[in-house]
Amino acid sequence: MNLPNRLTLSRLVLTLVFLIAEFGTFPYSETCALLVFGAASLTDYFDGKIARRDGIITSFGTLMDPLADKILTCSAFIAFVGRGDVAAWMVVVIVARELAITGLRLLAASQHVVLAAERYGKHKTISQIVAILAILVAGSYPEWGSWGAALCGPWVPPFAEVAKWLAVLLTMSSGGLYLARNRNLFLQDL
Repeated sequence: MNLPNRLTLSRLVLTLVFLIAEFGTFPYSETCALLVFGAASLTDYFDGKIARRDGIITSFGTLMDPLADKILTCSAFIAFVGRGDVAAWMVVVIVARELAITGLRLLAASQHVVLAAERYGKHKTISQIVAILAILVAGSYPEWGSWGAALCGPWVPPFAEVAKWLAVLLTMSSGGLYLARNRNLFLQDL
């Protein structure tokens, strides 16, 4: 198995570790969740970069990379609902978009069409990761003592709120654009 595919698989393992830390009650569990999510997010960046650079794009990577991204981000947002950090309706919008686009990609694959990721989808993913990181920082900085409160207290909670809204708006708009551009795939079966 090549390095990009190993990085993709590691993201799935890191998702599990992230959830254990996120729901954990051990000292610095919030900070641990932040660090693990950050590491998992970096694997998303590097797996594609290395695959393109080395010319080792595989069918496995093409399928599993976006799936691993969706599992990581959706797991985080669902966990945040349980903690009261994100409104449930926001997470429903995010998860519904991810499921709809995954379904569209499966429909396209059944018709021997490959739907590449679009620029708006990449912006959506970045906005979701930034929102998740901001929420995690907002939850973990109290563990860092007085310097954490002084450094992050004034600006991180409002930034996290703005980041959540931006992620939801980009998720909805990128999903709508993706479905509209590829509507011929599902309209031909009606």
